Amino acid sequence: MVCRRVLILLFALSSCAALSCAQQLPAGTVLPVMLHTTLDSQHDKPGKVISGEIMQDVRVSDGMVIPRRTRLLGRVTASSPGENGASSRISFVFDQLELKGRTVALRTHLRALASMGQVFEAQMPTNSIDDYGTSESDWNTIQIGGAGVFRGSGEVVADGAVVGSTTDYGAVTAKLVPAGKRGCTGESEQTQALWLFSPSACGVYGFEDLKVSHTGNAAPNGEITLESDRRIHISGGSGWLLRVDAAQP
Repeated sequence: MVCRRVLILLFALSSCAALSCAQQLPAGTVLPVMLHTTLDSQHDKPGKVISGEIMQDVRVSDGMVIPRRTRLLGRVTASSPGENGASSRISFVFDQLELKGRTVALRTHLRALASMGQVFEAQMPTNSIDDYGTSESDWNTIQIGGAGVFRGSGEVVADGAVVGSTTDYGAVTAKLVPAGKRGCTGESEQTQALWLFSPSACGVYGFEDLKVSHTGNAAPNGEITLESDRRIHISGGSGWLLRVDAAQP
């Protein structure tokens, strides 16, 4: 009887691990994402699956890293084309992470969103052509939100102060800082993987007339809503800075 109980306990623990019981992500974890699918207020229907991938290794703890290229999934929850003078709207959630063969349920809200053009520009060097150096490790770039990245020195600089660090291939880590004028008051106690975003990045970059009417960090929790006087069309290749919330499904 004792042996049987031990076997049942071991089975339960192994099943729990397989279902990622110990893989719940800490609140405040930043997920830098590139969207693969499109979002379109005119054509998308509730239930449409959307996907993206993590663009930089995310160190959650000493023993847990979300690797670059990890897939993030979500779905459209509502959409409106904005006919008869009404604004177009689209709502969606990102709520599943495919982590090393396991599906991790999570709840996220939106910190910043950037167009494909903004993502492209943030990866291009600002050095003059004669000053490109011998490799990409010599490049200087400008993050979405304005911070400067100096790969040679390994520094991320904003307003004349060092606010983060970078590798020679451009993986940026820093603590998020408030951006009250753009509507973000949150910050982070731990350094986060920010990919192409500045520590103060907040809101929408590179989309005309698009606004975030609901970030998802209040009820309905996890549901992000975008609104515009025009048709909303966000293509694959856009950049997203998401944060994990405390309450998870």
